[in-house]
Amino acid sequence: MHCPYCRHTDTRVLDSRVADDGGAIRRRRTCPACQRRFSTVEQMQLTVVKRSGATEPFNRDKAIAAVRKACKGRPVTEHDLALRDQSVEDALRGGGWAEVPAHEVGLAILGPLRELDEVAYLRFASVYRSFESAEDFETEIAMLRAEAPPAPAIAAEQAADQTHVHNGGASYEAQGETTAYQET
Repeated sequence: MHCPYCRHTDTRVLDSRVADDGGAIRRRRTCPACQRRFSTVEQMQLTVVKRSGATEPFNRDKAIAAVRKACKGRPVTEHDLALRDQSVEDALRGGGWAEVPAHEVGLAILGPLRELDEVAYLRFASVYRSFESAEDFETEIAMLRAEAPPAPAIAAEQAADQTHVHNGGASYEAQGETTAYQET
């Protein structure tokens, strides 16, 4: 390891500690030439295995660029993108793989992107899953609707349709009609 101050090639490790839940090692070093101290962090390199079998180092900027394209024109901030991209990288590193299949990288992006913006999710999914027709979009939208919680307006309508009313401590039920009595 070269000293960052004097570029001397021989440095000595004073202390080593595990960091990032075992995903990195922090080392405190000293340079015998200039007597200055500095820290280094060694982190496991994440390698992506492409469909062709070729490997390349995981490139966070490449993942961010793909998500940014999907979010173009959507109300998504750079801060939102950075948080989602960090969660994707953390999920991949947390998987314990030295070599991650490209398919897993795409899956790791889809989940957080869906939480961030459904339109951006559909855009990314259409490329990632190679949608070939409008039917593919319809199927994915149907899955989104089936798994989504009811919207506030729908929940309010459902609450209004209920025939059970509480008012002033008295409760009455009627078919299709609501009758309420106020205690005086």
